[in-house]
Amino acid sequence: MSAPLSASTPVTAALTAPVIAPGPATDRAHMAAALALARRHRGETWPNPSVGCVIVSAAGRVVGRGATAPGGRPHAEPQALAMAGAAARGGCAYVTLEPCCHTGQTPPCTKALIEAGIARVVIGAEDPDPRVSGGGAAALRASGIAVETGVLAGEAAAAIAGFASRIRRARPLVTLKLASTLDGRIATRAGESRWITGAEARRAAHALRGEHDAVMVGVGTVLADDPDLTCRIPGYRRRPVVRILADSHLRTPLTARLLVTAREAPSWFLCRADTDRARSLAFSEAGAEIIAVKPAEMGIDPAAALAALAARGINQILVEGGGQLAAALLRADLVDRLAWFHAPAVMGGDGWPAAAAFGADRLAGMAHFRRIATRALGADLLSLFARAATTEEA
Repeated sequence: MSAPLSASTPVTAALTAPVIAPGPATDRAHMAAALALARRHRGETWPNPSVGCVIVSAAGRVVGRGATAPGGRPHAEPQALAMAGAAARGGCAYVTLEPCCHTGQTPPCTKALIEAGIARVVIGAEDPDPRVSGGGAAALRASGIAVETGVLAGEAAAAIAGFASRIRRARPLVTLKLASTLDGRIATRAGESRWITGAEARRAAHALRGEHDAVMVGVGTVLADDPDLTCRIPGYRRRPVVRILADSHLRTPLTARLLVTAREAPSWFLCRADTDRARSLAFSEAGAEIIAVKPAEMGIDPAAALAALAARGINQILVEGGGQLAAALLRADLVDRLAWFHAPAVMGGDGWPAAAAFGADRLAGMAHFRRIATRALGADLLSLFARAATTEEA
């Protein structure tokens, strides 16, 4: 949950005392605290990942904390060092991601750590960015700083999974969120869909929105429900979630909420490159951003659409349907995670399916996932799944 960092009481430790090399348990505890800080601004720091930093003085006291600010700057390390002040000298910095060593819009974090007199740096995950990867740790070691890597490595890697996906695969990490009956239906045959799940499940769905950089739906969802796609939990985040609509021919009415509020929260429309120019201009004048991508046999090419979003800095995206968009992404093997809300009800085969047909003739052609967590939300059930490439690997 987004919340401002509070200043701690200044600590006046002996600046010349030898650095204390904490044991593995202490290292894990401080890294866990840094990861908790990183989670505060998850979804708000794109194009940068959300990073947490904890500064521990030579006397073993926590003297500074920081997390990447909304918008990606300032970084976690300079914020934590500013809080620590002189007490950082001779101390240890716990950072969830390898500190940057290149000059961009801000100076390198490695330089800040070196100039602050930090004696030891503990890193959770190596930075996948080729401008940094391994170079940050090397720069620190070259300056005489002791560097420990891989502390809570799994948790640290999970915290930057979206950023790593954008850097390594040139596409955001995709979570497909579905809310359906037990038999996988999202609307009645007449199109009624509000509300299949209860209030607790809907609040959890809004929290999911708040944890992602962007929320994406297909044009069918907009024509049926006219959603606003915001995170409606007061105080949950400070930076508006980016709202993305896959609308190949810009069929969205100009009176739709996504267009009426486009100047208040970002509204991006993915359309075919051959879409009517006058229509595109009308959307742009309403404040929306038009992103023309490669057309497909039906609609737009999903891989090209995700690549275009990655090029704009989106690290992780929550896709909320409908069935055609879900099927297109599943068919192209572009879904990394599933968040499936199940209501304890059965609608029958004439209801609208959570995923439209995508031509799986054999069991091997299905999209496979492995369950990683299950949670009861009132009468409903939320199951979280991670991608599994084959049945044998699941």
